Amino acid sequence: MSKLSTTESLLSVNNLKVHFPVKGGLLQRTVDVVKAVDGISFDIPKGKTVGLVGESGSGKTTTGRAIARLVPLSAGSVHYDGVDLASFTNREFFPYRKKIQVIFQDPFSSLNPRMTVFSIIAEPLDIHFKDWDKVQKQARVADLLEKVGLSADLMQRYPHQFSGGQRQRIGIARALAVEPDFIVCDEPVSALDVSVQAQIVNLLQDLQEELGLTYLFIAHDLAVVEHISDEVLVMTEGKIVEHASAEEIYNNPRHPYTIKLLEAVPSL
Repeated sequence: MSKLSTTESLLSVNNLKVHFPVKGGLLQRTVDVVKAVDGISFDIPKGKTVGLVGESGSGKTTTGRAIARLVPLSAGSVHYDGVDLASFTNREFFPYRKKIQVIFQDPFSSLNPRMTVFSIIAEPLDIHFKDWDKVQKQARVADLLEKVGLSADLMQRYPHQFSGGQRQRIGIARALAVEPDFIVCDEPVSALDVSVQAQIVNLLQDLQEELGLTYLFIAHDLAVVEHISDEVLVMTEGKIVEHASAEEIYNNPRHPYTIKLLEAVPSL
């Protein structure tokens, strides 16, 4: 898949495959293979947002999880700032977990209900900044809460005491804790009310401008993707079928699947 931007790429994916074996029989032998992601390639320029759209089961979430090493790759390469991460062991990949973070889809299940907001946001700091004391962590968590539009006074509360939009802001703060460069936004607004969706999208855009972040924005809502993305990838059945600027995708779609996706949206 060719680049659409002359900006230097932060992330380059080449022939990425993620296949899941299907076991069956008494001996649990492999009887079939689910090709969730089947040989896709694309680049994400530094400081830009690339939207990845498709219906449920198209492979878009698996793509994001593969980049973040939350699921194993079956084949292909993922170059981050020129370094191929695909062959890294977990130990070799560990330093890159600070650089690549994920905002998860469901703000209700992605936060531990038994942990305070402080513990949730400080957990990445405990892992990656072991020499920090509690005062440093409290200052960092307070700053992050303010950055995502929440009061620092809320850090001792629990997730159930917040609305869905507030919980997603906490999830964003957690992703920002270790100062990443690249964030996989895995349908971060699909579980939220429409009015709250706009607030979260605007927050992500403000943070991108302030911190120089690069996003892979995964969604099935074409209106949201159009609003936030510089480029759009259209994915179905594990393959990318169209790649163009956001404006071109919506004004001049070329692939029949893209046209069907646009026709299925009640209003853009």
